[in-house]
Amino acid sequence: MKDIKDIDQLDFETQNLTEEAPRKITPASLLKYLVFGMGFGIVLVKAEVISWFRIQEMFRLESFHMYGVIGTAVVVGAISVQIIKRLNIKSLSGETIKLDPKPFSKGQIFGGLLFGFGWALTGACPGPIYAQIGTGVTVFVVTLLSALAGTWFYGLVREKLPH
Repeated sequence: MKDIKDIDQLDFETQNLTEEAPRKITPASLLKYLVFGMGFGIVLVKAEVISWFRIQEMFRLESFHMYGVIGTAVVVGAISVQIIKRLNIKSLSGETIKLDPKPFSKGQIFGGLLFGFGWALTGACPGPIYAQIGTGVTVFVVTLLSALAGTWFYGLVREKLPH
């Protein structure tokens, strides 16, 4: 494996080094992500998908609300991937979007179950944690720190896990 001189050279989807030269990141270049993230957070709040009560309703099979939101996201995602593949659409920075097939492994079952249990217990998945904190429910800082600790721990034991 080549030496990693810059974190931008690492392709996190495939864990391969990219051959492109790293781009300089400036605060102005990150502005579009901040604006998009804030907009996405507002949508999550307005759609009530960050509500602990809505998430509990979903896991208790008491309401269709969250299943409808997740199902819609899956359909939109599938259509978007097909459009990207067929029209060879490029990223905002002009790079080719490469979607490699992902092989199935039993680790995905264990990881999915662990993720689902955490989601059911805390009422939060990684994306909405920031929106939950942003709405003033600061107890979710504990959930965020736990998610970060879990991510760090996964990185520590990654080589020993089934992939």
